[in-house]
Amino acid sequence: MKSQVRSLPRRPAHASPSSTEPAHRLTRRKRTRQVGRGEAAPLPANGSAPPLDEYYNSLFTALGPQHWWPGETEFEIIVGAILTQNTSWTNVERAISNLRSAGLLSPTAIERAPVRRLENLIRCSGYFRQKARKLKAFCRFLRTEYRGSLKRMFEAPTIALREKLLGVFGIGPETADSILLYAGDHPVFVVDAYTKRMLLRHGWIGDKAKYEDVRWMFERQSPGDSRRFSEFHALIVNAGKNFCRTQEPLCDRCPLGRYLEEGR
Repeated sequence: MKSQVRSLPRRPAHASPSSTEPAHRLTRRKRTRQVGRGEAAPLPANGSAPPLDEYYNSLFTALGPQHWWPGETEFEIIVGAILTQNTSWTNVERAISNLRSAGLLSPTAIERAPVRRLENLIRCSGYFRQKARKLKAFCRFLRTEYRGSLKRMFEAPTIALREKLLGVFGIGPETADSILLYAGDHPVFVVDAYTKRMLLRHGWIGDKAKYEDVRWMFERQSPGDSRRFSEFHALIVNAGKNFCRTQEPLCDRCPLGRYLEEGR
């Protein structure tokens, strides 16, 4: 059974990233200016809209709304965020379908399930032994920290909850931000390989740019706007899969191809 997109209820706005975060040193080869403490910030491509806004508008106009992340419940989205590490979404869908058929698509069921059975059900997602441990670790975290309630968990302030998620076995920045944004509607931006590849090719970042620097680059453009963050990330993933490929990119067909031409 294929997962369906569910429009989850909106939550009150959560805390946006603290203005006291360390200064970032993102650079762009063209159209940059120096700001406080050596930070480099992009200049608008024209006199009004910032370049990232133009990128968003170009992608959205060409590709339309993405309706991402697919899932029937908040917990299913979390499971998908953990299982999608180092594999394709097709494999994740199969694993989630197996869990659903076995009645193991809830935090309590996963925590109580024998690890071998869990491994067999998610084997198609790859790295199944590690991922089984990661699923159990999250479910144990949810029970011990929030009495098993996702509602209670997502009511926590964004910064505090993100720090706690990063302390759970197997949850790194990308997975934590996927959980926060897509399951919890917290205003964080998810940075993945597609995002870094696009920014690198367009001269926004260097090849050693750090995750937190890239995340903040997006979040300071539209602070607190979780809808925009989720749509923008999904659009970048779409463009990355279909145009901005690792080998033989199709820049002439990409909605962002014209920005490469302008930068030359």
